[in-house]
Amino acid sequence: EQTRSMLLPLLAERFQLKTHTEYRTLPVYELIVVKGGPKFKLSADQTKSIWGDSSYYSSKSNIKFVTKALSMASLAKDLSEWANRPVIDKTGLVGNYDLTLQWTPDDAPASTDADSALSIYTAVQEQLGLNLQPAKGPVETLVVDHAAMPSGN
Repeated sequence: EQTRSMLLPLLAERFQLKTHTEYRTLPVYELIVVKGGPKFKLSADQTKSIWGDSSYYSSKSNIKFVTKALSMASLAKDLSEWANRPVIDKTGLVGNYDLTLQWTPDDAPASTDADSALSIYTAVQEQLGLNLQPAKGPVETLVVDHAAMPSGN
């Protein structure tokens, strides 16, 4: 949001850019609890901000996300980046949670160990007891009303 607020005035001046935001119904994922319930525990620390304390480890073959005191809304936002689609929290879970999630990215080199090659979707279900269910929902989009060739320096 901070980058956006700095970038838009620059683009508006340089390209006579005129934009507005609006909500459109687009493909999303709804984050829901699967039968059997979540496989993570409520954090002992409920005083932290909704963003929690997160660590993200990445190698060519897998990604590991470890967090303490994270809200489900924040988890949905993080999953949006990895699932390449907005994720809406529909779990109904309140509070902050400690959890670990490990998966193999889509662009990882082929592995001979089938057990280690979990997609983000399978990992969310097996490791967290949640599901990314395809749906359609409101997504805030940036609409370009006008743009022109840049003026000279």
